[in-house]
Amino acid sequence: MQDHAYRSRQPALPLAAIFAAIILAVGTFLGSSGAADAQQTTASSDSIWQDLKGDVFGDRAILIDTGVVRIEAPKRAQDAAIVPVDIYIDPDKAPDGIKSVTLIIDVNPAPVAAAFQIGKDAGVTHLSTRVRVNDYSYLRAIAETQGGELHMAQTFVKASGGCSAPAVKNQDEARATMGQMKLRQFPPQETMTKAQELQLMIRHPNNSGLQRNPLTQYFIPAHFVQKLSISQADQPILSMEGGISISEDPNFRFDFKAHGNGEIQVEAIDTDGKVFRDQWPLEATGL
Repeated sequence: MQDHAYRSRQPALPLAAIFAAIILAVGTFLGSSGAADAQQTTASSDSIWQDLKGDVFGDRAILIDTGVVRIEAPKRAQDAAIVPVDIYIDPDKAPDGIKSVTLIIDVNPAPVAAAFQIGKDAGVTHLSTRVRVNDYSYLRAIAETQGGELHMAQTFVKASGGCSAPAVKNQDEARATMGQMKLRQFPPQETMTKAQELQLMIRHPNNSGLQRNPLTQYFIPAHFVQKLSISQADQPILSMEGGISISEDPNFRFDFKAHGNGEIQVEAIDTDGKVFRDQWPLEATGL
């Protein structure tokens, strides 16, 4: 494992739009007793989305359930702090390709969970991660095509308290292992497709800012992986700009089209400015 200070080579995502959404949602969360006292419904979640989407996407049209993108998550989460979510892209329905996917959790204090940029020739058709869900909510995946069209899929998840749930790890242990990465590789013969599949695991507390220290009861400051870049031999595969909704010890699994045997390179930056980097030969068999 290596820890270096550097600047990400990936272009910045539209932070202004993301922060506008966060500010709107935090104000709603702190100013409304209903968010804490009553569970949301599909109607109330959708009402939040209607107020939110303009801050993220402006007045752009969003096409719904076209089949370009699909999102899956458990209907009722076993653990609201670690809710698995899978996003699928159908390349046949987006022939010009997908350049980004934004993951939104309507009722979370920071509803824009992550914005993913997809390498133009990366061939990503499946992406999964784990998120915190603070209350009953729609989870939405909005895919943008290379031509600029927005396509959305959504699923409703029953979960509560995920953003304030206590950390799984002792904070001292989390700091000691922070930034360590592991990469699991699934060759095409194992995935039964022509695509290579990778699973990246990063040790990081990803504190939401809403969790309390069990001894002092003071809030633990927000501290999370903010930027992530994954490439093969300097060719972009996937990058992310994330927020507090990504679970502790971020975990990402995705497929892609390998180009030769170049090394897989990962660079991550957290909100404290700490930078982590690692790389692996593609031919490695995994952990």
